[in-house]
Amino acid sequence: MISFRQKGDFSKTMNFLEKAKTAIHISDFDRYGKAGVQALSSATPVDTGNTAKSWYYKIVNKKGSITITFYNSNVQNGVPIAIILQYGHSTRNGGWVQGRDYINPAIQPIFDKIAEAAWKEVTKR
Repeated sequence: MISFRQKGDFSKTMNFLEKAKTAIHISDFDRYGKAGVQALSSATPVDTGNTAKSWYYKIVNKKGSITITFYNSNVQNGVPIAIILQYGHSTRNGGWVQGRDYINPAIQPIFDKIAEAAWKEVTKR
């Protein structure tokens, strides 16, 4: 059996969560979006350069949460080129072209900066 006892109130926890909710603003996300697009463009394998130039982002602010999503608009014959570069693809003659993980290493530092900025904001005194 698991049990616990709590004494007092949750005012400090609620205060922390309120600060976390408003820690990073849309303007901050715009800055991170531009940095993410730059990082993804720089890391994208280049043949024609179309995929590297096709990165963009969208910011959605809905019900107290802000989401940033990165997209790539280079689609050939219904195939998203950024995805097949990342994960690999088959060829017409039955061969396989190995993918290359370029998205995660490129975007992780941006996510780390967002998390660091949010943590600094909510731990301010």
